[in-house]
Amino acid sequence: MNIYVGNLSYNVNTDDLKGLFGAHGAVTEVNLMIDKYTGQSKGFAFIEMPKQAEAEAAIKALNENPLKGRNLKVNQARPRDAKPARRPRY
Repeated sequence: MNIYVGNLSYNVNTDDLKGLFGAHGAVTEVNLMIDKYTGQSKGFAFIEMPKQAEAEAAIKALNENPLKGRNLKVNQARPRDAKPARRPRY
């Protein structure tokens, strides 16, 4: 299951997230979103957990809990909506 984690402190790193979610089950991937220009965290991440029950337990346990001074927003990630085609420039 793919999990969205928002409202992250800019000091949180992938190891922090892997340890936090790993306490609830296996974590196969951690994608901390980083701004490509500044190299700073964007304040959200996606966690992949292979077992549905473990992922649901992690969501329930960690949503609204503090990590490095900020309350996490944790829920099942939703697929991105298809972006509309851009209008050509003239």
